[in-house]
Amino acid sequence: MAQHNETGKEGEQMAVDYLAAKGFKIMERNWRFKKNEVDIIARDGNEIVFVEVKTRHENFLLEPELTVSKKQQRSIINTANQYIIERNIDMEARFDIVSIVLSSQGEKILHIDNAFYPQV
Repeated sequence: MAQHNETGKEGEQMAVDYLAAKGFKIMERNWRFKKNEVDIIARDGNEIVFVEVKTRHENFLLEPELTVSKKQQRSIINTANQYIIERNIDMEARFDIVSIVLSSQGEKILHIDNAFYPQV
């Protein structure tokens, strides 16, 4: 497996553990619709949360959360809409980002609630 894939899997597991410790109920991991994917789908109280996880090593120029492009946001939103339709979910939805930076001193996890919104 390529190094970036291993880093991504490690980051996703860290994000799942982090969110579960905060009381989120993990519903799905790596849920796919066509070519698109949502890393984590969880429940936080009365909201369904679609989470994009970005993991990088400390030597990257940009913070991981800044790499979620508008195109990727649209893809996540469209995939989330399909999930809501297929599962007949009647809950408020939100879109979060969990940003993880791995370094020799350990990891830094940043959870951004409502990181982006569907365009009206």
